[in-house]
Order: sequence, then structure tokens, then C-alpha cells
Amino acid sequence: MSSVKETSRRFWNKAARKYAARAVGDEAAYAHTLERVRVHIDGFERVLEVGCGTGTTAFKLADCVGAYTASDLSEEMIDIALEKAAAANDTKVRFLKAALSDLPEDDTPYDAVLAFSLLHLTEDPRAAVAQIAEHLRPDGLFISKTVCLGDMNPVFRFIIPVMRVFGMAPLVHFLKAQELEAIIVEGGFEIVETGTFPKKPPAHFVVARKA
Repeated sequence: MSSVKETSRRFWNKAARKYAARAVGDEAAYAHTLERVRVHIDGFERVLEVGCGTGTTAFKLADCVGAYTASDLSEEMIDIALEKAAAANDTKVRFLKAALSDLPEDDTPYDAVLAFSLLHLTEDPRAAVAQIAEHLRPDGLFISKTVCLGDMNPVFRFIIPVMRVFGMAPLVHFLKAQELEAIIVEGGFEIVETGTFPKKPPAHFVVARKA
């Protein structure tokens, strides 16, 4: 495991319980995201969510597909997801403790790969998109939502690195929406749908089809 990946894993393990207790920042934007995702994946046989956190989104979407797998590099995040599944007697989601780059190879590619609030936190967003493509069938969908800090006040470029020094923030890329779309296209995808919700902080939603 790379030093950057290991640092991220430790950060999210430490933050997991507080993260799980935090309310959704913008309920309307989150509900709209779920609605748009459902439109595209409803009836799909196999779906993978990477960077699933404590499984909140996985539990909400799993009923519309045949099989839903959710993964995260943080063992603590997955432990919380498993606790939630056990408490609700919910067996619809298969959870994996694995970073995107460490996911097991599968003979059957996925119909869709989902990544919410993830790409700007990966070690290399371009490499992440390429890895996602490897898990998709031809014409499969990559659906993502990414916080685009590059489109916000530039003061964050100075604040977040300082926070990282004190262990108060993870690795963050200051992507712009236009740059994000270019990375996805360069990764072998055709963009089908985009949107930004919420507007602040700008979270850019992208549906892309594997070329």
C-alpha cells in the first residue's frame, strides 16, 4: 500500500465514527442525486460502489438492482456499514474492505460503477478513472459526484494543506468541473449527463458511458 493510500486509510479510520454521526449536508441535493442515479441503474444486474463510506447510499440504492457491492479503503467505515446492516437485518449489499486499486478481479464486469465524493480524494484521479473502467462492461456506466474545490474561493488552497499537517484533513485535489469532465473523457468515457447540486460547495454529478 502506498504511503498516501495508507495515510488516507488511517485518516478515515479515525474519522469514521464522527462521519457516521454527521447529518447529510444538503438533503434536497442528496435526494436529487439518488433520484438521478436510480433513473440510470434501475434494473441493472450488477453494480459496484467505490468509496462507499458507512453504506448510507448503498442501502438506499440496492433495492433497484440485482446485486450491489460496496467497497471502501477504511476498515472502520465498513465495520460501521456492517453494523448498520446487521441492525436492520439488511443483506442486500455485499461490503468489501478494499481501496479501488485493491479490488479483487472479477470474471463478470459490472453494469455500473458509482463513486460519490471520492475522485477528489484519490491519490491520482486519472488513475482512479482508469481503474474504474477496468471493472465495467462495454457500454457500462460510471456515475460520480465530486466536490470541485477548484471552482471555490482560492483561499481553500491554503487552508486545507495546513489542516493536513495537523491531521485535520485528508489529501484533496482542487478539481474544477470542466477539468473533472476532461479526466473522465480521457479515461475512455462518453459523458451522458451532468449537473451541479448543491451549488455550494459545488458537487459535480456526472454520468458517463464506457466507450
